[in-house]
Amino acid sequence: MKIGTSTQDLKNLPLMKGSKEAPDPYRSSPAPKNLSTSVNAYLILKKHDKILLLLRRNTGYLDEHWSFPAGHVELGESATDGMIREAKEELGITLSIEDLKVVHIMHRKTNRLNIDIFFECISDQGDIENREPEKCGGLEFFSPISLPSPVVDYTIFVLKAVEEKRFYSEWGFSKA
Repeated sequence: MKIGTSTQDLKNLPLMKGSKEAPDPYRSSPAPKNLSTSVNAYLILKKHDKILLLLRRNTGYLDEHWSFPAGHVELGESATDGMIREAKEELGITLSIEDLKVVHIMHRKTNRLNIDIFFECISDQGDIENREPEKCGGLEFFSPISLPSPVVDYTIFVLKAVEEKRFYSEWGFSKA
């Protein structure tokens, strides 16, 4: 028996009782919503027990809040390569894969789903400069116990997770 792919062909298949009706609820339900996900790379750069933060400006997202240097991983790019690119673009420093260590991953929900990968830089990279003054109102090292205000809401949470060696977290999902 040759089987086609039309609805009529499926109805004519010799299936056990109830099998033909099993997909009906799926046919009548709406199509899944478009799932938008962003992979983001963050740099935790320390110097003398202080952490580098930047002041977000003119980005359209949490402007005038302090945050880790970060950026979106581009299509076809690995997270590590994205972090290396962002460090060069934003801070003027050249990193290599050997300079980076993943210290935390966060699955975060905003108006989209985010996979946030936090890298710690494990070597001194020399002089840091603000290479994107139109998006960054300043770069400064702060003590983790005396951070500026306001900071991006999950910054303190991530620092604590890294300190406690918690590798994974979720943020923004309801706990119903």
